[in-house]
Amino acid sequence: MKKIMMINTGGTFSAVEGELGLAPGLTGEDIAAILGFGEDVMLMPEDYCSLDSANIIPDDWAEIARRVEKAVGKYDGVIIIHGTDVMAYTASMLSFMIQNVPIPVVLTGSQLPLNDPLTDAADNCRCAVRMACTGVGGVYVVFNRKVILGCRSSKVRTVSFDAFESINYPLVGEFNAFGMQLQRELLPPQNRGLCLRTGYSDKIAVLKVFPGMKPDIFSYLQEKGYEGIFIEGFGLGGVPFMRNNLLKEIEKASAAGIPILVGSQCRYEGSNLNIYETGFRVQACGGIPVYDMTQEATVTKLMWCLGQTKDRSEIQRMLLTNMVNEIRPEPDKPALAAE
Repeated sequence: MKKIMMINTGGTFSAVEGELGLAPGLTGEDIAAILGFGEDVMLMPEDYCSLDSANIIPDDWAEIARRVEKAVGKYDGVIIIHGTDVMAYTASMLSFMIQNVPIPVVLTGSQLPLNDPLTDAADNCRCAVRMACTGVGGVYVVFNRKVILGCRSSKVRTVSFDAFESINYPLVGEFNAFGMQLQRELLPPQNRGLCLRTGYSDKIAVLKVFPGMKPDIFSYLQEKGYEGIFIEGFGLGGVPFMRNNLLKEIEKASAAGIPILVGSQCRYEGSNLNIYETGFRVQACGGIPVYDMTQEATVTKLMWCLGQTKDRSEIQRMLLTNMVNEIRPEPDKPALAAE
C-alpha cells in the first residue's frame, strides 16, 4: 500500500458558494472522504491553509517546502491541492527549494469545485495521486491528464479544463487508454541527496516593456531597494536603445550590483539575445538572458537566487545553470562593447 500525504491549500478545488461568490471551504478530510481511493492507497490529508491562490505568498512556499522535506522517508509521495492561478509559481519555486527530492511532489487543482456536478477536480486529483505513487522524484503539475515538470508549467487558459501547458519542454507524462505514460528521459536529474534551501528575496520587479516606456522606472526601483529586475522584452528579448533608451539605466543598475534579467514577452520558443543588435547591446550593458525559462520559473528562480547570495556574478552563474531542467542555455556569443 502506498502512503500519500495530501497538503490542502484551498483554491477552486475546495471552494464552496459564499455570500461573495466561490471561496475555499472544504478541508483535507472532506476532500479525502468525497473522493475515496482504492485499497492500494492510504491518503493522509493535512490542511496547511484555505486560500484563493492569489493570496499565496513566498512564506507559504517556504513552509510547504519544509513540510515536504519532513514527509520524505514517511510517505511515498506528496500531492498539493492548490488554486490554479498561482500554481505554476508554487511548482517552480518548490522545484528550486527542494531540489533532488526523492519522492514525487505533485500539485493539482481544478477549474470547477469538487462538489460541482461537472467538476474536473476528482479526475485531476486521482491522476495526481497515481503520479505520486510512482516513486519518481521531482516536482510536477498534473492537470487535465497531463504530467508537467513543475518548473515548465504555466496556466495558459482561464476557464478551459485544459488550463495548463508545458512551456518549451515536452510533457513528461500523460494519462490515456493505456494508463499512465511517463517519459523518464525527460524527468529531472537525481544526482545527489535532497537539498532544502528555502531562502528567498521578494524585493524584485517584473517590467513588461511597451513602446514609449520611460527609463526612470529603473532609478525608482533602485532607490526603493529592489534587488533584482526581470524585463520582458519584445520578440527575442528586444529592448529600446534609441529614443526612450533603457540601456543606460540597465547599465547603471547592473553596475550597482542589481541583476537585470532579460527575456521575451512571448510565451513560447524562448528568447535569444545573440541575434539582433538590441540583444547584443543589452548584454553589453549587463542584461542577463533567461533563454527558454518560463515567466514563472524566471521570477521564482531570481527570488530564490537572491535568497542564497547578493553577489551579482554568482547570481548570474546560478541563473544560467540548469538545475531542474528549467533552462536550456545557448552558447554565448561576444556582445558589443558598451558605448
